[in-house]
Amino acid sequence: MKKILVIHGPNLNLLGQREENVYGDTSLDQINEQLTRQAADLQVELDIFQSNHEGEIVDKIGSVSHSGASGILINPAAYTHTSVAIRDAIAAVKIPAVEVHLSNIYAREEFRHTSLSAPVCHGQISGFGVNSYYLGLTAIVKLIS
Repeated sequence: MKKILVIHGPNLNLLGQREENVYGDTSLDQINEQLTRQAADLQVELDIFQSNHEGEIVDKIGSVSHSGASGILINPAAYTHTSVAIRDAIAAVKIPAVEVHLSNIYAREEFRHTSLSAPVCHGQISGFGVNSYYLGLTAIVKLIS
């Protein structure tokens, strides 16, 4: 069975508690539960990881070849706009990645309009709330099939 690495970036552990008008009221645990159910239907396994620390995310991406993952579904959150290190890690592992965002980053503050990681991903899905994750999982599974 193919494996997908799912990475949730900083502050996503606070989903359901923070800025519900921007991010909705669904918790990260609820998103992960639904992703796990969807993965079973798509016949893939998930390795789910969340960190508020850039270096931990870089390390997790870098270890993808040892984990056997065939693709990455990533919400870099605030690091989307600032992390060359995460961008370079995604490029280095040479497996398909899809970037997702709950909010439409292009309809928000101007500093959020630039994604450093999107150019090294196969695609980006943003603005569909929790459905961004579910659409992203479907997309990454299609890419690795």
